[in-house]
Amino acid sequence: MARAIWSGSISFGLVNIPVKLYVAVREQRLHFHMLHDQDKARLRRKMVSETTGKEVHPEHIVKGYAVGPDQYVVVQQNELEALQPEKSRTINIVDFVDQKEIDPIYYDRAYYLAPDQHASKPYRLLVEAMEKSKKVAVAKFVMREKEYLAALRPVEGVICLSTMHFGDEVLDPQEVTEVPEVKVDEREVKMAEQLISTLTSKFKPDKYKDEYRHRVLEMVQRKAKGEKVVTQPAPAEKPGKVINLMAALEASLAEARKGGGGRGGAGSRKRGSHPGQSERRRKSA
Repeated sequence: MARAIWSGSISFGLVNIPVKLYVAVREQRLHFHMLHDQDKARLRRKMVSETTGKEVHPEHIVKGYAVGPDQYVVVQQNELEALQPEKSRTINIVDFVDQKEIDPIYYDRAYYLAPDQHASKPYRLLVEAMEKSKKVAVAKFVMREKEYLAALRPVEGVICLSTMHFGDEVLDPQEVTEVPEVKVDEREVKMAEQLISTLTSKFKPDKYKDEYRHRVLEMVQRKAKGEKVVTQPAPAEKPGKVINLMAALEASLAEARKGGGGRGGAGSRKRGSHPGQSERRRKSA
């Protein structure tokens, strides 16, 4: 069983539900250390003054907020501590909204909430109420001296808490990029819709793999065994040719139909399920 990283309670009107917070996603990233190429010793970073070029001892390091070019306001640690959010162990539900109203761009990290001792009944009550009403709870809570906005939603009988970006953190796409106005032929739209329909399937997370990470780990394992690995540089991608859009859509549709499209077969699993999950459920039943 995983270890809880936080414990507290969900405040739901006058109902208080003690819960524990568990990590829901374990990112699989490649991590490399910087080594000296001659003796393979680890290299360490040092804090060096831009003015003197000398290393600065930690006791002489302070925080500074940039207010202009080479202009900083020094902020002391005790000043920051005085402004920290009030320590709390409560996930305060502020609103209930339709899930479709929350654009996925607002979601950040996912966690699972499990009931603490003697809280199974009110926990199940909240899960079933959200499932039947098809609503998502928007809440605020404090964890590790930081205030979070979060969305609580039922996922296969468990409450999933997703931390969220605040409104002023999400950029307006119109301010970031510019998409020119162009007219699209109705026949092209219908052809594109047919292509989408042909490639539509059930979402199966296990279908998508990080091929690069797997290739790197395989190479590392082979080198660790003393094998000599010869690699070839990836071929340069050729620039795309300007082609007739309708012809490209027709060719894509024909190719998708020939290959059976992307429709899920009988072996597709339920959304969010993983290998062995069904077997574990049968055993637990």
